[in-house]
Amino acid sequence: METDLKHYQSLVDKLPKLKKEIAKVIVGQEEVLDEVIITLLAGGHCLLEGVPGLAKTLMVKTLSEVMEMSFKRIQFTPDLMPGDIIGTEILEEDHSTGKKFFQFTQGPIFANMVLADEINRTPPKTQAALLEAMQEKVVTYAGKNYSLPNPFLIIATQNPIEQSGTYPLPEAQLDRFLLYIKLGYPSEQEELEVLEKTTGTYKPQINKIITAEEIIQLQQLTREVHLDSSLLAYITRLIRATRLETTTVPEVKTYVEWGAGTRAGQALILCAKARALVKGRYSVIPEDIKYLVFPVLRHRISLHFKAEAEQLDTDFIISKLVEQVPVHAK
Repeated sequence: METDLKHYQSLVDKLPKLKKEIAKVIVGQEEVLDEVIITLLAGGHCLLEGVPGLAKTLMVKTLSEVMEMSFKRIQFTPDLMPGDIIGTEILEEDHSTGKKFFQFTQGPIFANMVLADEINRTPPKTQAALLEAMQEKVVTYAGKNYSLPNPFLIIATQNPIEQSGTYPLPEAQLDRFLLYIKLGYPSEQEELEVLEKTTGTYKPQINKIITAEEIIQLQQLTREVHLDSSLLAYITRLIRATRLETTTVPEVKTYVEWGAGTRAGQALILCAKARALVKGRYSVIPEDIKYLVFPVLRHRISLHFKAEAEQLDTDFIISKLVEQVPVHAK
């Protein structure tokens, strides 16, 4: 037992080192990095939204390097087909017998970490090709199942500015993403550091910090992190407060068309446990829940046209939930 505790503690101790190594390449964006790592530990996938030029691709690629995980990038375009993602069958010939047969050739989705770049630029048919892979971690082709690598993480990006010629993700697919992460502009000091490092001769040496097998062990450990029954009840109240039928929050009644499903509660629990681990704790505290309720819920709440007319977004509604839903029931 003592040996197991030491082993798991050594794995948890690697998480800050992971961020420190990534910081050699990526300046700032600590919260975004935390949320991506939380997504991985919780065994889910995330949607990363930010304007061009904020190093989204570089961040994901660096993360895969320090984790010793295979990495593939898929650039989503209007002419991309499902076979370009999952793979296709190629006619082969057995030279010894002359027999011809079809051989499945794996697509770029067969990697530990997949960057789905500008996912909203490809039609729904191709977007849907990700659904089974994201949920089941299996690709089905010609009636056969092909298991995806473990661990498996899809990080999809989208540009919030250019919406002409794009295909907004349907609600069913949005819900498959554990977190919806927003990437903002760097601070003045961070931007100064980025400009200095990227326009000179600075070339950092990236070291491997953690293996894929250790990530799998941390994913198992995440589920064992303690969550008090009172905090479980708090999460339940938060999720139910997003729904018109069960809410007591005035802003929800006024601006929300439909609220979050049960999957949102599962996501919030797993992510809160993962954040506790990232912070070096083995027990969830209210701060973990309040921090993660934004990326967990912002894509799982649909707003009424009144909210759009008043230029309100889901983050506004979530802030009201945090303010008005008590941690402990009265």
